[in-house]
Amino acid sequence: MKDETLNSLRFHMRTLHELVGDLNDAQMVQQPAGVANHPAWTLGHIAYSFEGIGEEIGLEPWLPTEWVDRFGTGSTPTDDPGAYPTKQELLEVLADGERRVRERLASLDDAALGAPLPDEQHRDLFATMGCAVLHVLVGHTGAHLGQLVVWRRAMGLPPATLII
Repeated sequence: MKDETLNSLRFHMRTLHELVGDLNDAQMVQQPAGVANHPAWTLGHIAYSFEGIGEEIGLEPWLPTEWVDRFGTGSTPTDDPGAYPTKQELLEVLADGERRVRERLASLDDAALGAPLPDEQHRDLFATMGCAVLHVLVGHTGAHLGQLVVWRRAMGLPPATLII
């Protein structure tokens, strides 16, 4: 299941680049009516989630502490461009987080992924580390990619050419 998860993550990351590739920094924080999560917040939030699952699989935190307030669960996106890194910076942080999680995950065996999730607060949702990894890297990331598709439509942008 590890290989399938990593393959799905690779696909999601290609899709993400397709969805934001044609955007400039000003567009990254625009919030058309009815769409709360703009691309800058979404990229930062996905990177934040990579750090969260990274910690569960044994990585030390790597993001600046202010990312919790800006991109953590329950944070509210703003249209202030100064509140976010540039698109390029966000993509670099996201790629770094993906690399860290990918490398750590590759080193884990099936027994480690079958172990109980260290975070007891979320263990009722994700009984094992593998369950949590699959959800964060595939389910959660995919859900936010869907939000980017809706955002593009609300912005009147052409649909991205997704590779399926």
